[in-house]
Amino acid sequence: MIRTLVAAGSMSLLLSAPLAAQDTPFSDLDVFQIEYASDVQIAPNGEWVAYVRTSMSIMRDRREGRLWMVRTDGSQHRQLTSNDRSQSSPRWSPDGSRIAFVSGGDDGAEIYLYWVATGESARLTQLERSPRDLAWSPDGSRIAFSMLVPDAPPQLASMPPRPTGAEWAAAPRVETRVRHEADGSGFIEPGYNHIFVIPADGGTPRQITSGAFHHRGPVWTPGGRSILFSANRSPDWEYERRESNVYSVLVDDGSITQLTDRRGPDASPAVAPNGALVAYVGFDDRIQTYQTSDLYFMRSDGSRSRAVLEQLDRSVANPTWAADGSGVYFGYDDEGISKVGFVTPNGDFRVVADSLGGTAVGRPYGGGNFSVASDGSVAFTYTTSSEPSEVALVEPNGTKRILTALNADLKAQRKIAAAEMFWTESSHDGRRIQSWIVKPPDFDPRREYPLLLEIHGGPISNYGDRFSAEVQLYATAGYVVVYSNPRGSTSYGEEFGNLLYHDYPGNDYDDLMSAVDAVIERGYVDEDRLYVTGGSAGGIMTAWIVGKTHRFRAAVVTKPVVNWISKTLVADNYDGYMHYRYEGTPWENPDGYWEYSPLSLVGNIETPTMVMVGTADLRTPLSESKQLYHALKLRRIPTALVTIPGAYHNISNRPSQLIAKVRHTIAWFKRYEERETSEGAMQ
Repeated sequence: MIRTLVAAGSMSLLLSAPLAAQDTPFSDLDVFQIEYASDVQIAPNGEWVAYVRTSMSIMRDRREGRLWMVRTDGSQHRQLTSNDRSQSSPRWSPDGSRIAFVSGGDDGAEIYLYWVATGESARLTQLERSPRDLAWSPDGSRIAFSMLVPDAPPQLASMPPRPTGAEWAAAPRVETRVRHEADGSGFIEPGYNHIFVIPADGGTPRQITSGAFHHRGPVWTPGGRSILFSANRSPDWEYERRESNVYSVLVDDGSITQLTDRRGPDASPAVAPNGALVAYVGFDDRIQTYQTSDLYFMRSDGSRSRAVLEQLDRSVANPTWAADGSGVYFGYDDEGISKVGFVTPNGDFRVVADSLGGTAVGRPYGGGNFSVASDGSVAFTYTTSSEPSEVALVEPNGTKRILTALNADLKAQRKIAAAEMFWTESSHDGRRIQSWIVKPPDFDPRREYPLLLEIHGGPISNYGDRFSAEVQLYATAGYVVVYSNPRGSTSYGEEFGNLLYHDYPGNDYDDLMSAVDAVIERGYVDEDRLYVTGGSAGGIMTAWIVGKTHRFRAAVVTKPVVNWISKTLVADNYDGYMHYRYEGTPWENPDGYWEYSPLSLVGNIETPTMVMVGTADLRTPLSESKQLYHALKLRRIPTALVTIPGAYHNISNRPSQLIAKVRHTIAWFKRYEERETSEGAMQ
């Protein structure tokens, strides 16, 4: 592919030769044309970047990842192997000569090795379960990873022998664990996650951790004698959902030493090149809805722990030491923008890169990653509202450039709208609230358009200037799309994020209404054609909104919680809400839980409201959506229940599911586009 250097502000773009621009808007089938970069990993010498290139298979209806490489000057962009199975987790050896990665399918995954000089690859393992968290030893002779070690399931009774050839029902499944299922995977296989080590030239994996606990994220110490990891090895660990500490295990004999000890999570250890200091993230758990994760330094023996970024007031993640030990790189979100920062042991802080993300694709959430070369070059996933993530690079001198153009062909043929950021003051208390507008193709400010308020999930999360296929499709359908980060959103500090403590849904409603009013005041929105939708926490707020106001002509409530009592005791994460979100337990404080349940407002709803959910959703179970749908049916409010067969909480994980979600949402809104539409149309 021919590539040219194009200047764009402070960011240089290595793009394919431009094609003639087209007037065709982005359409739902274009979802299958989207590609994006994730898990970027720069070589130690800074010459190459390996990454996962994800595409959407129209025939298999799924996202498929393959490993690619590109030089840091943008040349020699190529796929690593011809292996057609899914590939992930590329990790460079310390000398840059090899890349370990994971590849597999429905029958399991294995660790493979790729030799950069020859382009050859080979499988290293034959494992019973899929490996995770690959980590090279400092001398490149071994690879650590984590893997589930199965445990025998509990049994209460044995069945009599069945006659030969008899077709009996499946045996009962007995459960005694606190956490026994997880959205996205379903039933959790009994067992414990342990750390293993395998020779880099192949051999038998050796388990080095022990005990009935989960161990994750192995990180080698410089000498290769021990590995750091995070775990909760407390006897009461099952009931301490937020607890974890940093531990060290000797590779030779499996001796484990606890390095941190406090109430709260400690994780993501990173060891300084000289082994003297360990960086990690965590916080003192004060039992709040939102608490920022701080960056800490401690000595290698766990002593003299201290916070080094308290002035930032943003949650940090993925600490990575500079090769010269001068400081630590880390990721964080700031006012809806994902960034890479750098801090010295003395606390001197600077921003290295911004606009990370673009890997969520469906909605404009954060995400993405970064990695650092020995010379301080930083590779990362770069995104804006008009482009999914690309591989980007920041050199030590601050020069930035994009190395890939995965969607150049699509962008040359389709109109993809950019988001416009604006701030408003909340009608509740005057707090500044950040929002974005995405306008329809061929937008004409002299016309009046319908407005669609799209609300993010979480609510402990954030939207930003990041690509969203769903938002693009809503704009193509003719809506002025507005999305906001109301109180409770991350990236604005702990106090702002914790405003929903024992008050959710709460005054985030006022924040959103203020944003809608601000857009109406611009003069290009028809105030009589307002629509609202959102998923998860956004679905909760959508149901809350139509119980509070009749301003919206129609609503689509996607994968909501409508009854906090039933949600708290049914969902896969049922043990994570009591005390942190609401005071006490549901049986101690039923009135408090009911007060914030959208179902308590169902008697006020007059807005035609569709409800949508995946049939396999374990986070906001199908029963939550059914409660709202059944209540609206009994009240004879126009409603419909749309279920996505087999979908977990990520209702649009498969490309066709994303299209189905958007098409059904738009169809519901169009049904009520005209005032004359019969209110009994769907009864």
